Amino acid sequence: MYTLRPLANGLRTDHPVPDLPFVDDSHIPLEDPRELEAVGRNRGGGMWGRYDLERSAGGWRAFTTDPLRSEFAWCVRYHPDHGRTVVLVRDEDASELHAEWHGGPLLFRAGGYWWDGATWYRPGQVWDAADEDFVRTPVPAARAVTADQLLDGTADPDAGRLLKVVPFDPDASLSGRWTDHLALWAKHRADHGDDFPLDQCVLQVSAPELAADQLLGVTEFAGLAGIAASTLRSYASRGEGNVPLPQATLSGRSAWSRPVAQDWVTQRSRENVASAVAGPDPEALPAGVSDLRERLTAAFQSLLWGRPQTRKRWVLRHRNEPDVREISNDLALHVATRLDDIIPTEHLAVTVRHAVLDELAEQHGWDTDEGDDRTHHYALTTPVAKTLDWLIRHHPDYGQYTLGDIVREAQNRLDIPRDAVADALLRSLSMDGNLDHASLTKYLDLALPPEKTR
Repeated sequence: MYTLRPLANGLRTDHPVPDLPFVDDSHIPLEDPRELEAVGRNRGGGMWGRYDLERSAGGWRAFTTDPLRSEFAWCVRYHPDHGRTVVLVRDEDASELHAEWHGGPLLFRAGGYWWDGATWYRPGQVWDAADEDFVRTPVPAARAVTADQLLDGTADPDAGRLLKVVPFDPDASLSGRWTDHLALWAKHRADHGDDFPLDQCVLQVSAPELAADQLLGVTEFAGLAGIAASTLRSYASRGEGNVPLPQATLSGRSAWSRPVAQDWVTQRSRENVASAVAGPDPEALPAGVSDLRERLTAAFQSLLWGRPQTRKRWVLRHRNEPDVREISNDLALHVATRLDDIIPTEHLAVTVRHAVLDELAEQHGWDTDEGDDRTHHYALTTPVAKTLDWLIRHHPDYGQYTLGDIVREAQNRLDIPRDAVADALLRSLSMDGNLDHASLTKYLDLALPPEKTR
């Protein structure tokens, strides 16, 4: 989620951020990303630089620590058709902005609204686990506000200012009218023969949902989320809760678009997925945990109070460490021997079988693609191997049945030899399991189907 606030525009940017000053970037190479990276990379003293090509979206992105002020960094996003963005940020924010530019965004405006050269999108907040990306929602009726639209006859380049990076104060207020600074930027472009058209220099996004009378203040935003306004202010001031950047500041107060606020509420609800299956208990435990607690409470009540030989231990003379340890052992044994009350072992065994066979099938496909008869070498991923190890250690009988099913399916359906499967199981369980080698070898010798005689 985009949460950055640039400090200044670079003088050679094609897309100035409104209300930010312009800083001279002539000491930074902007034409070649490799040269830009080299300014800061491996220079020591807190310097760093990096560039990456954007193969799908086009162009490249790069950043470098400023060689004159190492607390600042220059970030550049270049596209062959849509020009370049050059902004000055705090050095610790450079890598984050560099990452935000990956995969489509060319520039960000209005608190995270972004443009890919064709379409404006709302700030990414709702996570799509299947795509491993935030949901991309186009902004209805959005249009770009360009430099030529703001450069009317009242803008005076002589009243504008160009700052130098060495004395630059990021906390200083911008003096004068920003349109005068914009006019000076445009004059510099004309004087230096920059032919990128002003009517393609994007400054801001305009859309019905961003109109001032449509924006929400803190109170309205908090009301959508069902929380107090003070809670939302606290989240925002402490950088908690992933509160989105405001789209505007009206009369000194932050204001958000309704869709952005609603997306935040949606994602906040999705992150509290446990509430959907919470039980009726005061702690709002997940239903399964609540049910398990009730069963264990009844079982422990029976063990500790229902049996006379145990109940008598509650008298004062039996309240010593050995007696407490013995009772604790009884409770632990009760739980350990009833794991099926917690984990559905039969279903887990079937799931493990499918997981192992899926990995064997995938790796068998790699061998087939090679088109040769080389020796098979299979291996289980760590999570699958550890789960199979857990099943074997806690339910060795189920483990034996599962191993037999795995060998049979691998042999009949995938045409993987028994010895190749046995070798994969031994190596994977040796690396990621908790059984010692001798115990594991003995178990597999007993549990695996016998080798076939030819």
